[in-house]
Amino acid sequence: MTTSDGPPGAPAAEASLHPRLAAALVFFASGAVLVIDLGRTTVSVRAARRYRSAALSSNALHFASDFAGSAAVLVGLILVRAGHPRADAVAATQFEALTAAALLAFAAAEVDVAVVEAGLGGRHDATNVLATRVVVLTSVALDHMDVLGDTREAIAAEKLAVVQPGCTVVLSEPEWRELATENGAAVVVVTARSNLALAIAAAESFLGRSVDPHAADNVELPGRLERRGEHPLEIWDGAHNLAGIGWLLPRLPSAPGWTVVCSILRDKRPGMMLEALSVLGPTLVATESTNGRALPAAELAALASGHFERVETEPEPTAARARALELAGAGGAVLVTGSLYLLADLSAEHRDL
Repeated sequence: MTTSDGPPGAPAAEASLHPRLAAALVFFASGAVLVIDLGRTTVSVRAARRYRSAALSSNALHFASDFAGSAAVLVGLILVRAGHPRADAVAATQFEALTAAALLAFAAAEVDVAVVEAGLGGRHDATNVLATRVVVLTSVALDHMDVLGDTREAIAAEKLAVVQPGCTVVLSEPEWRELATENGAAVVVVTARSNLALAIAAAESFLGRSVDPHAADNVELPGRLERRGEHPLEIWDGAHNLAGIGWLLPRLPSAPGWTVVCSILRDKRPGMMLEALSVLGPTLVATESTNGRALPAAELAALASGHFERVETEPEPTAARARALELAGAGGAVLVTGSLYLLADLSAEHRDL
């Protein structure tokens, strides 16, 4: 959670220091979403509406599918207003350019508070340029181990490197309390292991007063246990790593057997994810998102053949979904999962769904 104390009216090019920097979205990769809308006179916790397309999250489905189209324009504004060379000329990554674009958009909108999710880890992430009053660590799972380290302790150290002296750190896992304090946290709040508890604690730590948790009762997030059809039952969920699959499985509705449509990024331990998904049913349709890190459908199918009785290969996501619906039949169930990039691709093709 980010604010700054710069002078009012700072130029948009100085987006990282703008006094009313950014957005109104709390997005937690493990499942839930809450929006903290800090208006001029009211505070509420509600579903993402007004700010959804301006949300900054490496995993946010609508950022990927709805906001990416305007990213090039926003990056152009950055270059013009800040007087900097082209992003590619300074070797900026895609995420760095999108982060800069988003911060500029937030500053131009003069919104009050930013709740910004790190893209990868924290220490070297593009988002770690902001003055931070509240840091939230949802949980630590074994992911991105080639970059962040191969133990939970190493990964936690990278994530909590964003802690700044005097800030408040909100945790769901008490084992990281000492690390947060060592990194300069003035206050460490340990909550229950739920996204709602974390979001409430973060909002209350920032505001210095309580908020109404019941305002979040009807929050829904596209791409998280999203019900897209009834006959057959169709669920979309962007679980993109083993921890995400572990969160998803016990929360799926009861069904006689699921037909799974899946695309997985190469670096997400796809074999283990497929093994976990195999408890849902005997059939999987392997496909691939347009992300360059996606495992080709044929390779994914080969891995899946050791865990599913029936595996079909369809590289094109829309066709893969259609085939799964056909295989499931009106009385069956279809789960589309494995990657938020897959869901973004399908959303782009099916705006009418």
